[in-house]
Amino acid sequence: MATSYRRIRHEPPHAVTGRSLRLRIGLAAAALVALALGLAGIGLVVIFDRVSDARTVEDLDRMAKFLAGQVAVAQDGTLSVASEPPDPRLTTPYGGLYWQVDKVGTASLRSRSLWDRTLDVPVPVAGAGPAEARELTGPDGGRLAAVVRRVQLVHGRTEVPATVTVALDRRALAGSRASYLGLLVPSLLALFTVLAGAMFLFVRRALAPLRVLREDLRAVHDGRRTTLPRHFPEEVQPLVDDLNRLILFQERALMRARMQAGDMAHGLKTPLAVLGALARRVADERPDLSGEIEEQALAMGRQVERSLARARVAAAGDLRRRSCPVAPVVARLVSALRRLPGAEDVHWDVSVPPTVAYPGDEGALTELLGNLLDNARKWARRRVMVGTSGNGIVIEDDGPGMSEEAMAGVGRGRRWDETKPGTGFGIAISSDIAEETGGALTLSRSVLGGLMVVVAWDVPQPREP
Repeated sequence: MATSYRRIRHEPPHAVTGRSLRLRIGLAAAALVALALGLAGIGLVVIFDRVSDARTVEDLDRMAKFLAGQVAVAQDGTLSVASEPPDPRLTTPYGGLYWQVDKVGTASLRSRSLWDRTLDVPVPVAGAGPAEARELTGPDGGRLAAVVRRVQLVHGRTEVPATVTVALDRRALAGSRASYLGLLVPSLLALFTVLAGAMFLFVRRALAPLRVLREDLRAVHDGRRTTLPRHFPEEVQPLVDDLNRLILFQERALMRARMQAGDMAHGLKTPLAVLGALARRVADERPDLSGEIEEQALAMGRQVERSLARARVAAAGDLRRRSCPVAPVVARLVSALRRLPGAEDVHWDVSVPPTVAYPGDEGALTELLGNLLDNARKWARRRVMVGTSGNGIVIEDDGPGMSEEAMAGVGRGRRWDETKPGTGFGIAISSDIAEETGGALTLSRSVLGGLMVVVAWDVPQPREP
């Protein structure tokens, strides 16, 4: 005999729970916030670049105007600058800030920062013009943001066209841009954290009616309420009304089904009793026919008893999940069984904590345990043990036990004991009742030598709101 438990019925598949709606909405909101802040960050960088370029051009043009006012043409046509802008970068070789004045026919006049290089600027043409922003190549190969302004220099009584160019190395602008990004990115991350937290709080608040609805549904399952209240927002109230109608419809349908099953089973009892009586009446004349009729009538009677038992626990499928303590029911059943003839020699070892509860009504539990305890009493020699294991009841006896074939036969709903009084369907009926309440019944060899029956059920754990 294998020591592992063998299930009479297949366990119901575990419920597949989807991801939390709050989490899904929160993640979607966080993704949208991140996208919005990312686009905003890109936009701010673009704005910064344009503002920085515009300000750079403005500063360079202001310096070009200053230089244009300081440039003079000597008698020999050479250029000179009375005063340079007071910026140390202009006197440092490759300092990053450069200026250059060009006139046709003479060498370029340039800042010391250009050293021995010149800027590639257009040839001066006649007539003054507005400042032109350009991109030039610097003396060290870097990119320069430059402003070229055309001016007219006075040489005697004539005007000489010239160009004044002021350029700034873009690496200086890149440093300012990096500093700006160093402030912008942490600021956006901090803003994302605040907005995401606020969004999660908002989603939690928005879904509060659903949490209340879940608690009210749990109260209906536990039998503490009969219907759901009508205090929900208008977006949720139609769902609540439909659930109330469903609860009422299911309760009425279950009641009708239970009554119809009971009426049908009771209606078959009388014809089956008549068939049995007729079979016994013709037993002397047709013993073979009488035996077959009586056997079929008994089989039908056993099926009727099983249907009645299932009908009595049909309410276990109700939305209102009832529960009852196990210890009082066990004590009451054991007390009744002890008074039966032949039970005085059986010792009952009962150890059921008062905290163990059965997820069904008391009638279903009485039907379930009554069959199993009566079966243990019939087959026990001296001792029956009743205890608990996790969320279940364990019943063991020191009788002959059952073979693997007999256990499999009970699992298929067959009668296994023909020598003891009764229908022989007690364990199968108990298995049906356990299955109706979301549990399972297992059979195995007991340490006492007989049969061990374990009825276990799942206890729903409360979720975090």
